[in-house]
Amino acid sequence: MSIHFFTSESVTEGHPDKMCDQISDAVLDAAFTDDPQSRVACETFVTTGMVLVGGEITTRTYIDIPGLVRCVVREIGYTDPHYGFDYLSCAVLNTIQEQSPDIAMGVDRMGAGDQGLMFGFANRETEALMPLPIMLAHNLTRRLAGVRKDGILSYIRPDGKSQVTVKYDGDKALQVSAVVIAAQHDPNVEMDQIRADIIEQVIKPVIPSDLFNDQEITYYINPTGRFVQGGPHGDTGLTGRKIIVDTYGGFGRHGGGAFSGKDPTKVDRSASYAARWVAKNVVASGLADQCEVELAYAIGTVEPVSIFIETRGTGKVPDEELARKVTKVFDLTPAGMIRDLNLRRPIYRQTAAYGHFGRDEADFTWEKTNRVDELLKA
Repeated sequence: MSIHFFTSESVTEGHPDKMCDQISDAVLDAAFTDDPQSRVACETFVTTGMVLVGGEITTRTYIDIPGLVRCVVREIGYTDPHYGFDYLSCAVLNTIQEQSPDIAMGVDRMGAGDQGLMFGFANRETEALMPLPIMLAHNLTRRLAGVRKDGILSYIRPDGKSQVTVKYDGDKALQVSAVVIAAQHDPNVEMDQIRADIIEQVIKPVIPSDLFNDQEITYYINPTGRFVQGGPHGDTGLTGRKIIVDTYGGFGRHGGGAFSGKDPTKVDRSASYAARWVAKNVVASGLADQCEVELAYAIGTVEPVSIFIETRGTGKVPDEELARKVTKVFDLTPAGMIRDLNLRRPIYRQTAAYGHFGRDEADFTWEKTNRVDELLKA
């Protein structure tokens, strides 16, 4: 057993990169609402006064891109011109085109929409079978957005970040040792007030009491001393630039592919969801205390190129035996993942902030532990 520290971060829905993820996934949802067979690869770019939406979409429905963009930006909270970016005055540029016929040819025969490697992870640190640091970081950014929207801290603006450092003894979490909060704010608020309010209204309600010691924790609240200019006015945003925030906070590996704006024929998304589903069922079954799953695909091919299971010494059976069980129980072809996880639904904008994993299994099928019995019998 050894003392060490691990840190994960999250960002609010008003962070410019997360705005792009939400816009891209809102486009996907709009396509799926009327045409579940839509093919979508949508990218978004935001900067001062402008939103650019591009990519490839093949669909039988009409999507009002400018109206959809303004709706998302408004719901996120950019409603005031003083923020330097708002839903009414921003320009919206649309450069969408159809999917490449060369890609479509492989997808039409039920193959993967791209090559690549995807990872899924689960462990016993939290009830959701997710790593603790990323779950705490997401809870902090959710809370930061909540106190803004509910008017508890009316001077908070939409952009923000969190970062949580957890002290471990081996695999056991001992305490939260540091919390970083960056909260965009109105210009007329003193830093002393912001610091006190963030600690009392955001941090303390989120950090569990058994991990919280006010004498041992270090707070970094707006460490530069001022955070007025934020959002797209302060920082350019792009779809797919927060892939570690979206997954396991660095606790598990990542294959490099982003999720948002992609329909599930893109295995970057569907196979990452399926890998999480597999890993969570392995841990929920008691076959391991933590599990990482790697899947790999070639564009246009149906079966995975490889399946790799690693339990980091916590498995109750050898990892190669687990891989055999997984191959027997789960259909990890693109068509199988789409069917078994019911992925042709307009559910994706909900995933585009505060992480794709550790969610409510009622809406997010990859969080279900519905293959436990089959794994144990396989």
